[in-house]
Amino acid sequence: MSCFLRPATLDDLGSLYELAKLTGGGFTNLPPDRKSLKAKLERSTAALARQEDEHVDDLFVMVLENRETGEVRGTCQIFTMVGQHWPFYSYRIGTLTQQSKELNRTFRADMLTLSTDLEGASEVGGLFLHPRERAGGLGMLLARSRYLFIKKHRGRFSDRTLAELRGVIDEAGGSPFWDGLAGKFFGMTFQEADEFNAVNGNQFIADLMPKHPIYIDMLPESARHVIAMPHPSGRAAMRMLEHEGFAHDKYIDIFDGGPTMVAYTDRIRSIQSAVESRVARIGDVIGERRLATAGRLATWRAAYAEIEVYEGGDIALDELGAKLLNVSVGDYVTHVGRT
Repeated sequence: MSCFLRPATLDDLGSLYELAKLTGGGFTNLPPDRKSLKAKLERSTAALARQEDEHVDDLFVMVLENRETGEVRGTCQIFTMVGQHWPFYSYRIGTLTQQSKELNRTFRADMLTLSTDLEGASEVGGLFLHPRERAGGLGMLLARSRYLFIKKHRGRFSDRTLAELRGVIDEAGGSPFWDGLAGKFFGMTFQEADEFNAVNGNQFIADLMPKHPIYIDMLPESARHVIAMPHPSGRAAMRMLEHEGFAHDKYIDIFDGGPTMVAYTDRIRSIQSAVESRVARIGDVIGERRLATAGRLATWRAAYAEIEVYEGGDIALDELGAKLLNVSVGDYVTHVGRT
């Protein structure tokens, strides 16, 4: 497999735009809008150029490149600190308990409350893999490499990390959750609101969204049914997040009702399990296929590699892995097992 992950550059704008057109909607972090994508790339380039590991509001955009063809086949993003340019809104699912002595009954009602509880957390998002490449572990490469980037640049990230999963979207591109709740206050379709949010930010949510709690039982069945459910194409991503230690902590997306997964950054499995080793030899190895990363900031790369671990901690690396990671003998590689 000759694909590797690297930081995106402005030269990748056209490729990202083509990928964005394939998402089918609901990917706020990857809008099919050249101006917005260019702004993301410029922001990422500025973050990569700053050498100090300070915790400020940064965005890193990565792309998956086929080394043989030079084609970009996937992308992902990492936000160091959400909710800085505009509030980071979620709905929090809660329960209101009330008791009537006269009726001798206790009533419990599930409610949605507009919240900015997750403001300041880091976020892994914007993950999209070309439909023709969804085999061979490339989705896992995109997803898990982000955690190794965080480990390498830990000072730039928060103590909590979140991941938003796209909610249920119907065949026409609409959202049952949006139609049953927010759409009634905005006078626009889900696709229109999603595109506007991706390009202009979500201040309009603060301006128009009702601030009082919403009783879930008052929503139509179609909206209630999809609350905290991921899009069918995102179920595997949800399982991967759970495997890494993320959990659904009763926060959902305000647009499509998809689940927001949260983890303590230092407890993410890939971050805990990854080790750094010196490359002692490059060539034929008797080892295992592992996820590996090397470099820092603009020179950072990630790929699968065959790695043999020697007694003492040094490693041998296969030739293709060394080429994908752009490393030589004496360089250091951070690596973790595939499970």
